[in-house]
Amino acid sequence: MSNIRIHNHCLSDVIYTVITRVLLVFLVVIVLYPIYYVVVASFSDPMYVNSGELLLWPKGFTLLGYKRVFANSSIWIGYANTILYAGAGTVIGLIATIMAGYALSRSDLPGRRVISLLLIFTMYFSGGMIPTYLVVKSLGLVNSRFYMIICSCLSCYNIIVTCSFMESNIPRDLQDAAEIDGCGNGRFFVSIVVPLSKAVIAVIALYIVVAYWNSYFSAMLYLTDTNKYPLQLVLRNILLVASSAIDSTSETDPTAAIQLQQAAQLIKYAAIVVSTVPIICAYPFAQKYFVKGVMIGAVKG
Repeated sequence: MSNIRIHNHCLSDVIYTVITRVLLVFLVVIVLYPIYYVVVASFSDPMYVNSGELLLWPKGFTLLGYKRVFANSSIWIGYANTILYAGAGTVIGLIATIMAGYALSRSDLPGRRVISLLLIFTMYFSGGMIPTYLVVKSLGLVNSRFYMIICSCLSCYNIIVTCSFMESNIPRDLQDAAEIDGCGNGRFFVSIVVPLSKAVIAVIALYIVVAYWNSYFSAMLYLTDTNKYPLQLVLRNILLVASSAIDSTSETDPTAAIQLQQAAQLIKYAAIVVSTVPIICAYPFAQKYFVKGVMIGAVKG
């Protein structure tokens, strides 16, 4: 009788494992296929893309979309600007976030609860776009690279995540032991807290880099010099120019308008690949820390 129960138990485990793996594979396909389709479409003739004949492999292989995208010199300027904004902003944001998170994780911080409540308050309420613009203008930061660097470097959410991580992983006993050995707050932070916080540092860095890389709205509001535009805003302008060319041509030459529309579709897919590939390539380097850091607070002892 016991053998039958063991057999049934093993069989149910096998069935559960098979179903789970099939569902996971299905979900992975659902997530990855749109990305794969965009890459394939960027190398295919727009005629096959628009007709729905494109499924797995490129049809009518062409590099026209990439040639049109990279022929625009503003693409390289946009890349350089985005790398500058993301690199400098990530460094500043990491330093500020880790220091603020560590300070809030200290139970002996005066006014800790009030500061935490004020940070949480700003996550739900803000001054609005127009008051923010007036403040930026009064500070002389309109059309400034410095503003583009600091505009997205600090997030209250990132500070709270960092604080939760340090509360869970930096015990008070470790700080007391360091103080007995004559270690001050500054040295304790640099020599002990930072090395033990690699997981959350990698997660926060990834959050900040992605935020900078995908940002275009702030640049659209505060930048007037095209030489300071980030990559996303440059790509947006390229697509807008292509769309306006289609609209102006459709009234005089419908055939040429159709050809321009197909070219615009190809440029759109190529632009998506150009703007997405670098950040996708950076993700695997932070993945081993990301899985650990993103689960902060998920399990309570």
